[in-house]
Amino acid sequence: MQQEFAASFLQQFALVTKRVLEQSWRTPSYIYSKLGLVITANLFIGLVFLNAPLTIRGLQNQMFAIFELMSIVGQLVDQQMPSFVAQRAMYEVRERPAKTYSWSVFMLSQIVADLPWATVSSVFAWVLIYYPVGFYKNADAAGQGTERGVLMWLLFWQLMIWISTFSHLCISFVDTTEMGGNLANFLFVFVFFFCGVMAPPSQLPSVWHFIYRASPLSYFVSAVLSTGIANVDVTCASNEYTVIDPPAGQTCGEYMAEHIAAAGGYLLDAEATSNCSYCKIKDTNVFLSAVGAEYEHRWRNFGIVWVHIIFNIVAAIGLYWLVRMPKGTRRA
Repeated sequence: MQQEFAASFLQQFALVTKRVLEQSWRTPSYIYSKLGLVITANLFIGLVFLNAPLTIRGLQNQMFAIFELMSIVGQLVDQQMPSFVAQRAMYEVRERPAKTYSWSVFMLSQIVADLPWATVSSVFAWVLIYYPVGFYKNADAAGQGTERGVLMWLLFWQLMIWISTFSHLCISFVDTTEMGGNLANFLFVFVFFFCGVMAPPSQLPSVWHFIYRASPLSYFVSAVLSTGIANVDVTCASNEYTVIDPPAGQTCGEYMAEHIAAAGGYLLDAEATSNCSYCKIKDTNVFLSAVGAEYEHRWRNFGIVWVHIIFNIVAAIGLYWLVRMPKGTRRA
């Protein structure tokens, strides 16, 4: 039986991926802009939230450090699209009519060839946030430094891969970078603003719960926060204590015992008989629970984000086939 292409699928894929990598290396403007954005943005975030303490405000700062990390997704997506459009134009004008290689090889090679730069970017993002913000101190204090350090890098690596595949999904079937950028920004608004940072799921109207559960960033935020701050005691800052005077004849511990048993928290001095200093959060797991994150779900959430990445890849390839392949020649 006559084959459509001279080489096998694997041979095509290996050669085309190598060519795309060589082209990126020889015209490195995309690489420089991607690494430049990741390094400068994450260095800024790390310095702004430098050594965030384990106070109530410090925990919020550590959460917002992750929120700020995700704010650069749109810029990273927009950086990637012009290169893809140029490669696609060359393929559709010259190589597809000549049957040099398959359209599926073109799409897969574009996605795979971006993985090295996503990996390098993730290392810079991890180093510039995990250590300056102080997540590593939390892991060490909990006696889980190695596992949580490795998982945190894997999560940052996963985020960069998700960004890359999300970009390919949005640009795969549209004509211009402007159209792809508009689509990406529209979709990103939903996954970004309903990821559980601005408002935890318990505070979202029920109509938005579907968006929260469908957003890959919801699972990313939950996994990163729980990996970064779980299982550590909280020490309230001096201005975070609530000061209460107990009734005469009772200590602070006696007066607040029922409330602490029901709501949690701790007293600065349980034996005091006046000016009871009460902190509403005793450990970081209480804070995590309030924002819908659980430490025991960290690996599950890691796996769910991979499902979203696979969906991006399949959808990008499927939409290219559906929209841009000529009628009657939709063969691999």
